[in-house]
Amino acid sequence: MIKKEYILSSVPCTLRELITEIVANHVQKYNERTENSQLISFLTEEDINARGIEGKVGFGSTYDDRQANEQESIQTALLAFEDGLFRVYLREEEISDLSTRIDIQDGDDIIFIKFTMLAGRLW
Repeated sequence: MIKKEYILSSVPCTLRELITEIVANHVQKYNERTENSQLISFLTEEDINARGIEGKVGFGSTYDDRQANEQESIQTALLAFEDGLFRVYLREEEISDLSTRIDIQDGDDIIFIKFTMLAGRLW
């Protein structure tokens, strides 16, 4: 499990607000990355090791110069939650409704579990 620390601009009171805040944070970072991409990127041994722990070693290059739309991304994430494509746990307790009131404290663990659809065939 990979732990990431987030500094939120406001304290979310519901799961909907939490997902909105997290998605907005990711969209902002994505859009900044496309604006500030280097011409030639390289990886140090430390970069390779750190990214290997996360499960993906790459240059972080963006080959599409379009910016992500924050509102569309938020709506997509909320719909994905409603469709059961991921679950959210706060302090090891599942939050199953977007309107559920939450009380997040500094240092709380929030777990997002993304479900992946597998395709294949039986032999």
